[in-house]
Amino acid sequence: MTAFARRARSAAARMHPELSLVSFTLLSHLEERHGCRASDLAAHYALDKSTVSRQVAALERAGLVVRRTDPEDHRVHVLELSPAGAATLARTVRERRAMFDERLADWHPDDLDRFAAYLLRYNEHPAPLPGIPPGN
Repeated sequence: MTAFARRARSAAARMHPELSLVSFTLLSHLEERHGCRASDLAAHYALDKSTVSRQVAALERAGLVVRRTDPEDHRVHVLELSPAGAATLARTVRERRAMFDERLADWHPDDLDRFAAYLLRYNEHPAPLPGIPPGN
C-alpha cells in the first residue's frame, strides 16, 4: 500500500510539482461534476473547509481553477477547471493510463478481473482514512 501511495504522489508531482495529490483529486472531482462550490468539495471528501480553501487557492494561483459566480445565486462562487487545468488533467490521465497499461500488459485477464474486484471492494469501505479522500 505504501508503494501504491508513493506512486500516486509521484504521478501527482509530475502533473504539477507544487501541488499535492489532494489537489489533483479535487481537480478530477471538478471535472466530473462540471464545477462545484468549495463547500461541496469539503463535504464530499470529509475535509475541513480550511484545507479545501488552501488547496483551491493553490489551484487558482497555478491557473488550473477559476471561480465563477453562480448564475442562480450571485452570493455563491462555483469552482471550475480553467482551460489549462483541463489540459493538465487530461495529459496526466493519459500518462497514468499508459503507465497502468504498461504495468498490467502481461497480466492474465482473470488476474486483472480479480485485481479490479479487490480494488472495488477496498474502495467501498465505509470509513475513510484520516486525511485521505474516500475512494482514493
